[in-house]
Amino acid sequence: MTQSVGSIILTIVVGALLANNFVLIKFLGICPFLGVSKKTDTALGMGLAVIFVMGIASIFAWLVELLLESLHVEYLQTIAFIFVIAALVQIVEMVLKKFLPGLYSALGVYLPLITTNCAVLGVAILSAGSYPVLVDGIVQGASLGYWFLNGIFSGAGFTLAILLLAGIRERTNLELVPKAFRGFPITLITACIMSMAFSAFSGVLG
Repeated sequence: MTQSVGSIILTIVVGALLANNFVLIKFLGICPFLGVSKKTDTALGMGLAVIFVMGIASIFAWLVELLLESLHVEYLQTIAFIFVIAALVQIVEMVLKKFLPGLYSALGVYLPLITTNCAVLGVAILSAGSYPVLVDGIVQGASLGYWFLNGIFSGAGFTLAILLLAGIRERTNLELVPKAFRGFPITLITACIMSMAFSAFSGVLG
């Protein structure tokens, strides 16, 4: 039975945010997740940057995938997606440097690392599992809207995860943590517990 548009959208939203969270379930984008989660303000800035890049990258990835399919050069998919993501990250970096220099400095090396963030590339590649194709000149397959929606909410899932971790890290910094667990060890333990908690949503999508 064909799914309704509403049920498809709900599946995409719930999956991207919770059940298939790219950080806590698929374990993609761990580097910025751990590196920029010391404070909630920088974590939010990184999350918003990732949402923007994932959303816009999904649009361009859809167009690139359609082009590659029409030229029968699908094997260039990963390279093409990397070029698209790299260009978008450069735009984000220039905008932040000009209009939000404080956030730009706080993100530091992790901002250009979005270029090689496997979560961003993963969104594009996994969306391409139902890539559009040309049949008698008509585009068929996953629509551009679904790709964009998946990209936006995948970025929102990343933002949710990094904000939760940042909030917990700020709280643990105020607590008396055993010496052996201070710093990065307690952060890894926290991330593991969060991952186990999010895995409980795996049954939501059936």
